[in-house]
Amino acid sequence: MGIASIQAITAFDRPELLPYATMRQQEDHWRQRLFVAEGEKVVRRLLESDLGVVSVLVPPGWLEALHPLIERRPEAVKVFTAEKRLLEHLTGFTMYQGLMAVGRIPAAPRLEEVLTTAAAPRLLVAVDGLTNAENLGALVRNCVAFHTHALLVAPTSSHPYLRRAVRASMGTVFHLPVVDVPDLADALLALRGAGVRCVAAHPHVEGCVLAETDFTRDVCLVFGSEGYGLSPAVLAACDACAAVPMPPTVDSLNVGAAAAVFLYEANRQRRWGGSPATTPVSTAAR
Repeated sequence: MGIASIQAITAFDRPELLPYATMRQQEDHWRQRLFVAEGEKVVRRLLESDLGVVSVLVPPGWLEALHPLIERRPEAVKVFTAEKRLLEHLTGFTMYQGLMAVGRIPAAPRLEEVLTTAAAPRLLVAVDGLTNAENLGALVRNCVAFHTHALLVAPTSSHPYLRRAVRASMGTVFHLPVVDVPDLADALLALRGAGVRCVAAHPHVEGCVLAETDFTRDVCLVFGSEGYGLSPAVLAACDACAAVPMPPTVDSLNVGAAAAVFLYEANRQRRWGGSPATTPVSTAAR
């Protein structure tokens, strides 16, 4: 269907523009199953994805560049144009490029569906109490970079489709199944019952060195909050802990950095297909 209409605006005075006017009121967006994408790369990746697109709001100079992507969309997309300075005034945000779009949050798969459709060995990630949207977006980006099959999110955490999380993920969230679970500890116990090993990222744990942990089988990596780590119930629901070796002068890594290290190690072991004790060491690295 492509472009439904192109309209220049001077105010957010139409119902279809309400999501742009209420970008700080994200609970309303969530109830409507909508999210706002910001920035040229994120908007492009949304237009290229299988997710539903409601509208695009861009400075007139960007319209020609995005026109082919919008024309290829299966739904009718409303296009609104306004100068970047006006958009910053209307939204109350400073914008680097002034490109935005409203997309539809996809239906969350059930955990059972993920386990059925994902190829073995499965690699899952779960977050517990991760409230910083930018950190969550960085973690999502690492999940997609390192072939994670799905992300488990409970109500204790921010959601990956919050505006700031989508922006921090650079739109990679459009390619990551997000499983909404009412209780993370219960979900982890269910995973263990299905043969998935749940490994908690827990710093400064004796005898739980990351490189000595086996990630070659089905595994779910569990990451905790920025300030408090994993809750006792979630930690108790895990099979084991693992930690990145660090000096005592460093409390922990940022969760995005920790996720990158854990996921890289899981991919490294799986690429060679052996246990940590038998994986080859490159002589070039010595």
